[in-house]
Amino acid sequence: MESIAESRAVSENVNQTFSESLTFGQVLADKIAAFGGSWSFIALFFSFIIGWMVVNTVWLIGDTAFDPYPFILLNLGLSSLAAFQAPIIMMSQNRQTAKDRLEQKATYEINLKLELELMRLHEKVDVLLKEISNG
Repeated sequence: MESIAESRAVSENVNQTFSESLTFGQVLADKIAAFGGSWSFIALFFSFIIGWMVVNTVWLIGDTAFDPYPFILLNLGLSSLAAFQAPIIMMSQNRQTAKDRLEQKATYEINLKLELELMRLHEKVDVLLKEISNG
């Protein structure tokens, strides 16, 4: 209502406004989540796991293997990665949800202003039509 009375725009770049309010930790979490959910991460991690298994079964035989089958150290590393990666991805998803809410609110405000402006225009057209028909 105020924006109509003041003839000012209500649209804004929600992405820019939201990005400017992020802390360093939030930006870092978003980058980690983006990489952790990519094919690059899957390929890199799959290569790492295969490499780990090859090194500990083929190249390092017997007592020289630092993590022999059943790869308990590898399993611990995978569990630790999952334990840290899951909350980071969830933080990023929660932030995306908050951003989506801001976008929906901005869209609602724009739609509401447009609707009110259309109602004002209809009133003006009605007045003009009434004057034309009387005149």
